[in-house]
Amino acid sequence: MDYTIWVNGEFVRRSEATISMLDRGFRLGDVVFDTSRTFNGKVFRLREHLVRLYRSLQYTRIDPGMSIDEMERVTLDTVEYNEEMRSAARDDYMITQIVTRGAGGVVGETEPHVSIMIDPIDYVRYAPLYDTGAHVVIPRTRSFSPDQIDPKVKHYSRLSFVMADLEARDVDPDAFPVLLDSDGNVSESIGANFCIVSNGVLRTAGDRSILQGVSRMTLLELAEQLNIPTSKEDLQPYDVYTADEAFLCSTPFSLLPVGTADNRQIGDSVPGPITQQLLAAWSERVGVDIVDQIEQRARTLNAG
Repeated sequence: MDYTIWVNGEFVRRSEATISMLDRGFRLGDVVFDTSRTFNGKVFRLREHLVRLYRSLQYTRIDPGMSIDEMERVTLDTVEYNEEMRSAARDDYMITQIVTRGAGGVVGETEPHVSIMIDPIDYVRYAPLYDTGAHVVIPRTRSFSPDQIDPKVKHYSRLSFVMADLEARDVDPDAFPVLLDSDGNVSESIGANFCIVSNGVLRTAGDRSILQGVSRMTLLELAEQLNIPTSKEDLQPYDVYTADEAFLCSTPFSLLPVGTADNRQIGDSVPGPITQQLLAAWSERVGVDIVDQIEQRARTLNAG
C-alpha cells in the first residue's frame, strides 16, 4: 500500500518521496534511524525507540533540528494520517525516523534531512517460520567492533550486514545471518537480537557488541514476569549448537523461533516451550495474537 510519509515538514506519498543524491546519508552513510511498529494502529514503545534514536544522534553529533517531543508528535501525526488506510486493510506496519546530516561536503555546513517512513511487515516470509523455525547461519563476516562504530548506534552504514546476508544465503536462500563479534562471540542478526535457551535459562549476548534492542528489552521484561531466569553473557557457536531453544527478537515479528543453526537442529520442537510462553505473554501485552496476525495477513497477501 502506498502510505503517506513525512519528509522535512511535508506529507508525501511513499512512492513519490525523494532525497538528494548529494545527501551525506546517501553518499557516506552519514545517517541514523530508529524503527518501531504498530499493533492495531498503536505504536509500540515509541518513546523508548526515540530515546535510543536521540542517543544515536548525540553520539554521531547530528542535530535534527527537532526536540524528542516534536519528533514524537510528528510520528504520531503520520500514524494518524494513515489510520483510515491501515484500518481498512486491517494491517500494521513499521514506522521509521530517519535523520541524515544533509547535503554537502563539509560537516557543520549542512541542514539535516528528517523523514518519518512507513514500511510493510514481511508477513509472507515470517508466517511459516512459526511452525518450522528459522534457519540461522553464522557467516564469515564479523559485526562492527566497538573500536570502529559502537554497535549501540543504529545507523545505515551496513555493508557488513549485506555481506553477512549474502554469505548466509549462499548456505540457504531463506537463512538469517547471526554474526560473531571480533572476539568470536555471538553478537546479533541483521536488525534482530539473538537469544538461546539452555536448561531453562534465557541467554543473550552482553551489551558490548550489539544494538540494545527495544524488543530484547521487552523480552527480558516478559521473562522476569514469567519467572524465567535470564543471563547476559558471552556466547560462542558451541552454545548455539547445543541449545534447547533459540529465537530472534525484532520489531517486525517481535519473536521468531529458530529451528536450525548452520544446518544443525536446535532442540526437540519448534517453537520450544519457553518460546511459546514468551510469545503468549508478548501477544497479551500488545493486545494482538502475534502469530495469528502474521499468518492471517500472509494468507491474505498470498491470495491477493
